[in-house]
Amino acid sequence: MVQTPAKPETETLPLNLPRTLKLYVTPEQFTALAASNRELQLERTAQGELIVNPPTGWETGKRNRSIIGQLDRWYEDYQQGEAFDCNTGFILPNGANRSPDASWVSQERWDALTDEQKVTFPQICPDFVVELRSESDTLKSLQAKMQEYMNNGARLGWLIDPQNRTVAVYRVNLEVEILSNPDRLLGEDILPGFVLNLHRVWGSRGVD
Repeated sequence: MVQTPAKPETETLPLNLPRTLKLYVTPEQFTALAASNRELQLERTAQGELIVNPPTGWETGKRNRSIIGQLDRWYEDYQQGEAFDCNTGFILPNGANRSPDASWVSQERWDALTDEQKVTFPQICPDFVVELRSESDTLKSLQAKMQEYMNNGARLGWLIDPQNRTVAVYRVNLEVEILSNPDRLLGEDILPGFVLNLHRVWGSRGVD
């Protein structure tokens, strides 16, 4: 007797969503979606709206590699806190799930988290965040995202915009500083000794 294989209980089909349609998910649903779609960078707003970030182009990928690489080298030299790449998601105090392009959490704040708070998405806003504007990003959405980080506990943030060769520097209780075509950024007293060389970000052949 030949037995036919049982049909799967569920079948996965591709779904294309128009930009005008918004989907809202619970924190539990978001965790399940993120686990099942590791090739995508998913985020969730404080109101529960699901944000799907498609893969970036090679230029943005190269720029982000340089930023993360330079942060990692500083981390290896100084061994302070915990540094993270663009694939790391955080649950902010306001309930949003966000994934900065690069980030860092102080050792004191990281060690204060319980094991439960570190599961999958750490329940903390990084002290330091970087957002790199890609071709598909609107400046307005990234500005709102940066302000959200600052409102939730970040102490230093860089919004790097290669299209206009500007960097918006966010600091606690200070006006946003706009730098035009800078060649480097300093970690200030948040990341002492960290210097980000921007030659690769701007697309020239400077030292990485």
